[in-house]
Amino acid sequence: MFKNSYVFFISLTAALGGFLFGFDTAVISGAEQAIQEIWRLSDWMHGFSIAIALYGTVIGALGAGYPANRFGRKPMLLLIGVLYTVSALGSALAPEVNTFMFFRFLGGLGVGASSVIAPMYISEIAPAGKRGMLVALFQFNIVLGILVAYFSNYLIALTDLESSWRWMLGVEIIPALIYSVLSIRLPRSPRWLIANQNDYEEAREVLTKTDPENVDRIIRNIEKEKAKMERKEGFFALFKKQYFKFTFMAILIAFFNQLSGINAIIYFAPRIFESAGISTENGLLSTMGIGFINVIATMIGLYLIDKMGRKFLLYLGSAGYLVSLSLMAISFSGDIIPSNLLPFFVFLFIAAHAVGSGSIIWAFIAEIFPNKLRAHGQSIGSFTHWLFAAIIANVFPYFANTFGSSAIFWFFASMMLLQLLWAIFIMPETKGRELEEIK
Repeated sequence: MFKNSYVFFISLTAALGGFLFGFDTAVISGAEQAIQEIWRLSDWMHGFSIAIALYGTVIGALGAGYPANRFGRKPMLLLIGVLYTVSALGSALAPEVNTFMFFRFLGGLGVGASSVIAPMYISEIAPAGKRGMLVALFQFNIVLGILVAYFSNYLIALTDLESSWRWMLGVEIIPALIYSVLSIRLPRSPRWLIANQNDYEEAREVLTKTDPENVDRIIRNIEKEKAKMERKEGFFALFKKQYFKFTFMAILIAFFNQLSGINAIIYFAPRIFESAGISTENGLLSTMGIGFINVIATMIGLYLIDKMGRKFLLYLGSAGYLVSLSLMAISFSGDIIPSNLLPFFVFLFIAAHAVGSGSIIWAFIAEIFPNKLRAHGQSIGSFTHWLFAAIIANVFPYFANTFGSSAIFWFFASMMLLQLLWAIFIMPETKGRELEEIK
């Protein structure tokens, strides 16, 4: 078990924002077909009503950096809990599509902000040797949230509840309230306290609890980095020559993460299975399989991230992507592979994502930026991630109906070949290094 239970508690509490992130992302898969039918939405309008939450994540991710620097990480984590709670209640009670989209957009703001603040906060609290695993708790909670959402959808679908899709969306209120209450007990980030507030006393107090053996060395490192960046650096400093390499890496890993097709599968899993001739009930069961595989593979990623490093996991995940996406594309293209094997190819894809890019993306983005630019850097990485997630979710129904699923999955496979080449030749390793030592 993790030796420092205090560090584990605060990391897990912050990472619960990831649980809500995953739940909010996946829960819509059980409701999206009913929403289209009840409100008689066209393919484009339906895609937009589902993707509106993702457009919220784009704004939430891009806008989270400034208040995280100005007010601190902890108040933002509390605000995220409030956004999730209001969104769940409003979406469940929405009388028509525009109100529904408004509250889903609010939830998206919470998801986007959570993807910036939580990994950044954990990276600034965690000891270097355990940082990868602790930040990856955020990803573990994402996939756990996805699994619980799929299971919740399945159980609610078996009932005779009227407008069961509203119950599917409303259940999120419970974990949102729990997360909001627990966040009150979190300490403030020691790196934010020194870099932004010059508060050495409180920072030392927090570090004494989180990494007692290295308090003085960490404070010296933070001071050295602060001296190099004494002039206040804003968002656009990310594009200066000395920092742009970090910005470019954050953008690339987020770009590749989404061009794997992960959110297309998470959002539209039942529809994908049905297009291959799998019944609705079996399609819902298969989505639960996705959630279960996601959790198991993420646990493997958590175990390996600080042992094998970030690059190794991305090699492994990229290889799994290439195999699974190719098999999925072939299964949709004709009778070469029986369509009833499709769920197993999707499971392989999910495992590859969870062990590889899914496990490392938030840790990697949170690690590579200097302390004063970390909030802005996390924002640009998350913004890229959610921008492409929104675009893909919005256009997937149209392109699937127009060009067929096979062509789409071949496209995703080609993107994963590029990711593998990037990981081999460009991506740096950040395993086991203090944040201030990563160049």
